[in-house]
Amino acid sequence: MEKLSQILMRERELLDTLLFRLEVEQMVLASGRTRWLMRSARDVENVLSTIRETEILRSVASDAVAAQLGLDHNPSLRALAEAVDEPWRTILAEHHEGFVTVTHEIGALADANRDLITAGYRSARETLMSLDGGPEGYGADGAAVTVTDTRQRLVDWSL
Repeated sequence: MEKLSQILMRERELLDTLLFRLEVEQMVLASGRTRWLMRSARDVENVLSTIRETEILRSVASDAVAAQLGLDHNPSLRALAEAVDEPWRTILAEHHEGFVTVTHEIGALADANRDLITAGYRSARETLMSLDGGPEGYGADGAAVTVTDTRQRLVDWSL
């Protein structure tokens, strides 16, 4: 049980780190200064990779505990908490509650970041489209609709 609890604590720390990295990514996106965007995205990916590795360790440890308790393999954290005595019941329940809370926060932040990235992509696309005549309006799906302009434009792409 002690090993499982330590792994769960490590996983919660990693999820907090992921939350931090996503907040940094959001600040970079919101500032419009894309210089650090790739580094920020790489930081998020690195934390996700470490979380995946830790999930394997947690799975092995929880299967070992489940076998000791006579439970099926791959039990939920809630099922483990219900099957053990105090103080482990409270400890595992607190881990479960912590995971639920941070997971909701991560989901909301990831959605907000995705919206910022989408808005940035649309803005860049519309800017490029304006060089070819500009968007005439927007379609039902929110995508810009272009107009073919026969006027010639001179663009200095070296800028």
